[in-house]
Amino acid sequence: MIYFDNAATAHPKAPPVEAATVRAFYEYGGNAGRGGHQMSLRTAEMVYQCRERAAALFGLSDPSRVVFTANCTASLNIALKSLVRHGRVIVSDMEHNSMMRPLIASGGRYPAFAVARVGQSAEETVENFRRLITRDTVAIACLHASNVFGNVLPITRLGALAREYGLVFLVDAAQTAGILPIDMEAMGIDLLCMPGHKGLGGPTGTGLLLCGERYTPFPLLAGGSGSESLSPYMPERLPERLECGTLNTVGICGLSAALAYTAESDLSALYREEVARCARLYDGLKRLPQAVLYTARPTAGESVPLFSFNLKGKNAEEVAALLDRDGVAVRAGLHCAPAAHRHMGTLPHGTVRLSPSRYTTAEEWHKVLQIIYKLS
Repeated sequence: MIYFDNAATAHPKAPPVEAATVRAFYEYGGNAGRGGHQMSLRTAEMVYQCRERAAALFGLSDPSRVVFTANCTASLNIALKSLVRHGRVIVSDMEHNSMMRPLIASGGRYPAFAVARVGQSAEETVENFRRLITRDTVAIACLHASNVFGNVLPITRLGALAREYGLVFLVDAAQTAGILPIDMEAMGIDLLCMPGHKGLGGPTGTGLLLCGERYTPFPLLAGGSGSESLSPYMPERLPERLECGTLNTVGICGLSAALAYTAESDLSALYREEVARCARLYDGLKRLPQAVLYTARPTAGESVPLFSFNLKGKNAEEVAALLDRDGVAVRAGLHCAPAAHRHMGTLPHGTVRLSPSRYTTAEEWHKVLQIIYKLS
């Protein structure tokens, strides 16, 4: 199989990640924070090491403010459902349902959110957000890069805008964590949400919510925290405040190895190489009369290594099925992001998405292009 669905989940996993995940069943079987025996303590040390690695990689000074979740969606739900208790959130018009649905489901005292259009330039995008700031606004929340079209938003400038108005800045790094450098302090990010299984290359069922010093979310769930058991309330301190029940220690062990592997990699070189191959495939499709492309040519700094297309006269799902028949795995349809498709005019059928990884070879790119030409 030629795997071009890395924007959904990375495959394959690096050997150190595979080895660490298996090792967890034998070496880290204890319940972290819920026992005083050696295996429990050893597991707790492994869990804290993962927090340290995440904090170091993403520019967070305090590892205790790294919270483990089930996925990026869970991280966003915790953050957003806490923020809307205080006021209105401004989002972009390219957001994934993981951002939009928690906000739509939120009612209460304030209108839950306002939508800013992503512009043709960073300046236009920032000004579109600025125009929507009101006295009831408490946060700016947006994705770092579109999971459908790959365009990167001006995160550092939006972080500066949030600081200017005293707003919390939340970033959905589902498509950029492990792909692009992210420094919470330098970019003005207060809440950073990400999955473990995409760009970081960790196991599925793992996610992170990194909380800067300026804002601590209210707990979405309540239960056993392994500490302050006499209190009827969740602890005030992180990470226990936002983590209840038994942690996914097997997944966290694999995620810790993935974070270490990412930190040791030359992400800049890998990113440039992946975007360059994306651009070559884009160029090949642009020469095909039946191909419909929706964005500019993928460029380092402006896009992550993925893009969408359609073939005239064929439904996106049909194209994906035909590619699968020829051994190519892609994602087609709305990609859980109808807002992005509305922005780009690709409703109701969506697009075919191609997303490589560090393991994608030039030969695979060429073969995929040949197969698409044959389908057209």
